Amino acid sequence: MASYLLACDSDSVDVRIIQLIQELDEESEVEFVPRIPRVRGYIPRNRESAAQRLWNDYFADVPVYPAKKFKRRERYDALGRQSFTTLQKCTSVIRQLAYGLSPDALDEYLHMSEKISVLCLDNFCKCIIDLYKSRYMRSPTTIDVARLYSAHEEKHGFKGMLSSIDCMQWEWKNCPVAYKGQYTRSDHKKPMIMLEAVASYDLWIWHAFFVMTGSNNDINVMNQSPVFDALKKGITPSAPFEVNGHQYTKGYYLADGIYPDWATLIKGMSCPTDEPRIKFTRFQASARKDKERAFGVLQGRFHILSQPSRTLKVNQMRRVMECYLILHNMILEDNDFALCKWEERFITEERANRAQRVRNRGRDQDVVTREIRDRAVHDQLTEDLIEHI
Repeated sequence: MASYLLACDSDSVDVRIIQLIQELDEESEVEFVPRIPRVRGYIPRNRESAAQRLWNDYFADVPVYPAKKFKRRERYDALGRQSFTTLQKCTSVIRQLAYGLSPDALDEYLHMSEKISVLCLDNFCKCIIDLYKSRYMRSPTTIDVARLYSAHEEKHGFKGMLSSIDCMQWEWKNCPVAYKGQYTRSDHKKPMIMLEAVASYDLWIWHAFFVMTGSNNDINVMNQSPVFDALKKGITPSAPFEVNGHQYTKGYYLADGIYPDWATLIKGMSCPTDEPRIKFTRFQASARKDKERAFGVLQGRFHILSQPSRTLKVNQMRRVMECYLILHNMILEDNDFALCKWEERFITEERANRAQRVRNRGRDQDVVTREIRDRAVHDQLTEDLIEHI
């Protein structure tokens, strides 16, 4: 281009430059698309009446709520100084759980020492477990199983699917030196404890097992977890279903490739050879993301899970994890996202039915264990699901 311009006189060079500029302008011209203006939504909040109501409730000469009502839980030490209020303790706990703050980071705002913050967190977790574990970490009832079957068949196309099962790790930062070899796995290089969880489409956690050291894999965790204990004891609700003309008596969980070929576990295929198996593997991988979404929501909602644990004892870590799971399910129910609602009459009926099943059970647990681990049933169920999907 430069040699061509040098070979021309000045007038022709100017004309050629103008032509090139016009050509570039024509090539770079883009069709104008008018921008649609965005209208910001406005919510007419009556802030004046809210401020007046708050003043009347607490700060007026004759308030609605007297000071004695809130001071009845306050305590005093031997020097006559007032202890930390319930509001201060709960604020410390919530900030540790939701924001992942270290206990000593709250000293400037709440004037609370690290020791007291850790103690408040542990006591809070104990109270949550004692009060709400029986409701929010319950086993599925007969009504719950029917709802899970229906929802998973509608969303994923899998008949007889209960939930998805998998494990996640939580790093233990303050692990004692004497325990590091026991809690460290070669591929992670840091101490951690594994959580085995079962999650359904609505992200509800139906089962959690959080005591295994990080040196184990998913199979070791499952072999020692109580995920199938109720099924072995014969106290689970009856959950038959039919796929491709074959009857099955037990529901199943979706799992990844490391899990064994059991009748209660359905896996994808590592090397599918034809279109039906490719489609089945794709659907299975898509449905198995329920538990991955559940883990992601847990870590996003409670930021302390996305950071290494600062506790010094295994039992404290276990209580904190169990408290997270209960609060997670509680939030799902409160936001009306849960598939299975808490209905007292169904729970009462299920407890009576479970007691009756315990009295009537007569099968040997070894027989049920062999049925759970039956590979022939696993292969037949997999083929039926391939045909169904």
